[in-house]
Amino acid sequence: MSPTVKFIALALTALVALAACREEAKTSDEFPKLDNPIIDGVTERIQKEPGNAVLYFERANLLHRLEMDSMALNDYKKAISLDSTKSHYYSALGDLLFEHKDITGSITWLQKAIQLNPKDPVAHLKIAKMHIILNEYDKAFESINTVLRQDVYNPEGYLLKGIAYKNLKDTAKALSSFQTALNALPTYKEAMMQLGLLYAAKKDPLALKYYDNAFAQDTTDVSPIYNKGMYYWNQEKVEEAKKEFTNAILKDQNYANAFFGMGRALMQQDSLEKARRQFNIVIGTEPDNVEAYFNRGLCSEMMGNKAEAMEDYEQALRFNPDYQPAAEAKKRLGGK
Repeated sequence: MSPTVKFIALALTALVALAACREEAKTSDEFPKLDNPIIDGVTERIQKEPGNAVLYFERANLLHRLEMDSMALNDYKKAISLDSTKSHYYSALGDLLFEHKDITGSITWLQKAIQLNPKDPVAHLKIAKMHIILNEYDKAFESINTVLRQDVYNPEGYLLKGIAYKNLKDTAKALSSFQTALNALPTYKEAMMQLGLLYAAKKDPLALKYYDNAFAQDTTDVSPIYNKGMYYWNQEKVEEAKKEFTNAILKDQNYANAFFGMGRALMQQDSLEKARRQFNIVIGTEPDNVEAYFNRGLCSEMMGNKAEAMEDYEQALRFNPDYQPAAEAKKRLGGK
């Protein structure tokens, strides 16, 4: 090779490398400053090491915890593009897509994770969830047991086993599995909630303990308080139910279920105007809530406002033409 040709080759190589570096730097520079010291610190490290897949994966995990999932998705993909040998990069991306109901996209990445690491726990447990959704319980247990054979204390494995047994109506095994999950991870809110639901179905007051413990784990989520209200409602203890629904509303004024529960309780006590106001709030929060329209219609009908009742029944049927209570109510008022 002549010196001139050699020089040109070296120059082209340098230009290609420079362009690649600029492209990587552009990716880093374009990432916004979030005023989050931890994430911004990782971004600064990425700017210094734009080819470090571990840093992109670290930032993706942080973004996902903050529910900034579009950014997290990009970082997971970037990590994989920089290092395609890490199964947990693929399973984390598949997990994120699964959470956003992209099942087809999720399974693709999860299968790649298992190809790289046949024992990848995240991938196997997410696939187990898919099998449970599809009522393919033998396949679900197979995926779960793959994880439990290598990690006998994996709490999510036992939680999923419990959900499978619950769906199969095997309450004893479901209770045992959820309790084992809680033993493995005493702060496991999901296991507490499942235990609460099963004990509530048996009208066992132990349910209230599990709901209280679940709320203590995350006081921003008032669903355990609402569930306490439903525990009392299902036992026809209306005043106790109203107390819990009120407690939930005071803690989260956007929690539509609590307003709905309060509306039904007030209807039962013939406080129809107050009940109607509760359903108004539900509809304001969830404009497509069929049951809220139907129950508001019932309130109007019982108050003698048939035109308003008919309007609500028709609106419920627009959202769900197969909703029989509204169809029957409409017919009762002389509608077609």
